[in-house]
Amino acid sequence: MSQNTSEHDILAAADPEISLLVDQEFDRQMTTLQLIASENFVSRAVLAASGTVLTNKYSEGYPGRRYYGGNQVIDQVEDIARDRLCELFGAEHANVQPHAGANANLAAYMALINPGDTVLAMRLDHGGHLTHGSPANVTSKVWRFVDYGLTPANDEGTGERIDMDQVRDRALAERPKLIVAGATAYSRTIDAKDFRVIADEVGALLMFDAAHPAGLIAGGVHPSPVGIADVVTFTTHKTLRGPRGGAILTTAALAKKIDSAIFPGLQGGPLEHAIAAKAVAFKEALQPSFKDYAAAIVANAKVLASSLGAEGFRLVAGGTDNHIVLVDLRTFDPELTGKEAQEVLDLAGITCNRNTIPDDPRSPFVTSGLRFGTPAMTTTGMGAAEMVKVASLIARTLRSRSDEAAVAAVRAEVAELCSSFQPYGDL
Repeated sequence: MSQNTSEHDILAAADPEISLLVDQEFDRQMTTLQLIASENFVSRAVLAASGTVLTNKYSEGYPGRRYYGGNQVIDQVEDIARDRLCELFGAEHANVQPHAGANANLAAYMALINPGDTVLAMRLDHGGHLTHGSPANVTSKVWRFVDYGLTPANDEGTGERIDMDQVRDRALAERPKLIVAGATAYSRTIDAKDFRVIADEVGALLMFDAAHPAGLIAGGVHPSPVGIADVVTFTTHKTLRGPRGGAILTTAALAKKIDSAIFPGLQGGPLEHAIAAKAVAFKEALQPSFKDYAAAIVANAKVLASSLGAEGFRLVAGGTDNHIVLVDLRTFDPELTGKEAQEVLDLAGITCNRNTIPDDPRSPFVTSGLRFGTPAMTTTGMGAAEMVKVASLIARTLRSRSDEAAVAAVRAEVAELCSSFQPYGDL
């Protein structure tokens, strides 16, 4: 079954091939564990908004300043989205047009610095993002990136934290025009205040990439960078539980530069059906229940982390403060790679992603680690007991990875578990 019966019938009649694939993906999501840290289940209301006739409207520009006619209704939709986002985070200005977090980051760079300027950001192999200066990404071709990393691992589990002494030393030595805080595979709290002190010392601007913790910030379980960083970028589809897309928060003083960098700098007409869906998600995040949800994400991550540790996995950074659990597979099985682990877990109905660990001896395509996340499973209603069960299923699968029958048995248990926690149970 697809996400909407009437729309499903229309699609099935018009394009049976695509309809079948949508059905298959729906079944995959409903019968497997979604443990990718950057994924979530949106509400029925967000799904509905995503599929509206707003997709038909071209609306280059911003409310009140469009390059096409007929945007009277669209302007109201986008204004509501911007106003709700500012209220949610206590920001002076919001741009809700970025199609993705990468676009938001690129726009922030364009608005804040000039080509060739130096940017200080987190090392990719220590948890940074592609848009933080990866040689494979356009950002490294336009700006000069230098990096900071984590403290060494130790037996006490207090290592593998952002090395703020190194951040300061690198900033003093390189004098960057911009410092980027934020990560894509870091399980501990990042406090913008620590970076602000260093940025002010060297006369740099500060950008906080909150793609992962945005929902935790909105829910009050992660310190907010808004009002501390000059610009905050994020995605709307991870812990914030909205549609796929990006957004930017900034000060009134920088609003025009940020808006101009998105349009006409990077993008053409915004996706107003996606912006409507963002507006719905922002309204949901403004409800008191969202704070409970954010707290539950973190609580589940802590239980999942401790349970995986008990199964023999080394926890990178000794555990988690957020929704991410990053594990080093080598203590569990020195021969097991992240690639192999991800693939066999997929067969068992456990969806996650391989991930490099700090100073990983293996390539990014193979890796020695796995990254798990709890936003999606928390949305389904799973709690501590289920996290313990999930850790056990992960360990059983990997210990028996050469036994097809054992993996199939786990797959059946996963399906049974998921049957009791359906995000779209009425479809």
